[in-house]
Amino acid sequence: MSGITDIIVLIKQVPDTTSKAGLNPDGTIDRARAKRMLNPFDRYALQAALHVKKTYGGKVTALSMGPPPAVEILLEAIEHGADQGYLLSDRRLAASDTLATAYALHKCILYLGKFDLLFTGLQTTDGDTAQVGPQIAERLDLSQVTYCEGFSIQNGKLHARRIIEGGHQDVITELPALVTVANAYHTLEYKTIRGARLAQELLRDEALKNQYIHTITLDDVNADPELCGLKGSPTIVAHTDKVGQIGGQCTMHQGKSADILIKEIMDCTNIKEFAKQ
Repeated sequence: MSGITDIIVLIKQVPDTTSKAGLNPDGTIDRARAKRMLNPFDRYALQAALHVKKTYGGKVTALSMGPPPAVEILLEAIEHGADQGYLLSDRRLAASDTLATAYALHKCILYLGKFDLLFTGLQTTDGDTAQVGPQIAERLDLSQVTYCEGFSIQNGKLHARRIIEGGHQDVITELPALVTVANAYHTLEYKTIRGARLAQELLRDEALKNQYIHTITLDDVNADPELCGLKGSPTIVAHTDKVGQIGGQCTMHQGKSADILIKEIMDCTNIKEFAKQ
């Protein structure tokens, strides 16, 4: 018996990487203009949570923080097999950095109550900090396994393999624990027929939807608004550049000896100007 009963997976809605989101004057992403999608790294975390449910039992709760449209990814998680979803949505959370985000999410997890395993993606495509998962583990005083590429549960303990520089590390830890799942883990499996049908029913029936997807606020989880949003974010965006905004050109040099290629590159105007500085 594994003793697994409750699994929480943190997922986030991020701007679609194929869309042009644009920037706000304060340097933050203009999310209102961007198409939305489930954070690609969180797909591995969701697969890990569903694997535990399928292999060892338990119930999967998908937890997200964001504006009301983030309900979309909770429905997507249900389509894949999650049992329920919680969305922390509050205007006072706007522009939260990793510190404020981790604080708010840890309050949500305390609100949800007992759990055995907590999964997060390695990072998000809109921030790429890989900080939120470990910060939550610290706030909850949990054992944590980062960059996890595989795991099993034996005798009530987590046996995990994590990626390290030059190889891997095998670790064993007690439960509950937090795991950040690397993209070397298994890809997210197809949506289930049952899950897809349920999601469609939830879209048609608001009362039924409220039984599976719960929207909560900072007040519900007893979070201090002063520690959330811009007020609780010590990180300051000093300057932001839009990639590709300035433009440029590229020339190809190939099929010649190394001496000739080096001379051609050094003869480029940009290289000469750089060398003068």
